[in-house]
Amino acid sequence: MAHPPHTTIVVPCYNEAARLSVDAFREFVSAHPQVRFLFVNDGSTDDTSIVLESLAAREPAHFEHITQERNQGKAQAVRTGMLRAFSEGGRYAGYWDADLAPPLREIPRFIEALDMHPEREICFGARVQLLGRTIERRALRHYLGRVFATVASLMLGLPVYDTQCGAKLFRVSDRLSALFEEPFTVSWTFDVELIARLMRDRWHTSQPGAAEVIYELPLDEWHDVAGSKVRAKDFVKALLEMWHIRRTYLRELHA
Repeated sequence: MAHPPHTTIVVPCYNEAARLSVDAFREFVSAHPQVRFLFVNDGSTDDTSIVLESLAAREPAHFEHITQERNQGKAQAVRTGMLRAFSEGGRYAGYWDADLAPPLREIPRFIEALDMHPEREICFGARVQLLGRTIERRALRHYLGRVFATVASLMLGLPVYDTQCGAKLFRVSDRLSALFEEPFTVSWTFDVELIARLMRDRWHTSQPGAAEVIYELPLDEWHDVAGSKVRAKDFVKALLEMWHIRRTYLRELHA
């Protein structure tokens, strides 16, 4: 690649052929040519690879895809894509849900949130139901999500509102790239593990802490999309994973 893209957005994909809105991605990059999308095909068994190959062939400057031959889960797909994005340089690298529950038009707001505040290193989307915003979530997922978020906040000792939103943007740097170097030890809650790694790596250092460098941006829109691979039973698994994260990363910090 002759010049690194300004912003690379990693999109993990597993059996997304029927849901991937190719037109939405193409329309977005035509209006925002500084953004490139890196799709990670996580061992899909449907026609996802065909869709991604066609998209990349038509506009290689804006779309690229990586294929993981076997399904390794969203955490590893995100990690694979983010390591590639960081290695290529540019200003920002992030990841976004393939179903576009967070619309692509939110991306410029994330970029602006970091552009305007050099002290911020990471921008998390937050699904906050406020007047004037359109946050549409199924009731069960919303309430389970609020319980999970409360537990995560208490465990981390950090007033984070929404760790699991599938829209995140990172300032490209060696310090943040290092968060993705080791394979994740959890699956559903790898976003929480990222925060725990950040807290661990900056413990007893002069670097600003997680509360100083993470900014949560309330989304203007979010629409739950049919076909989500997250189920209510995964809530229990997520709580067990958070216990593992606490033992692995946070025991010393909270001692």
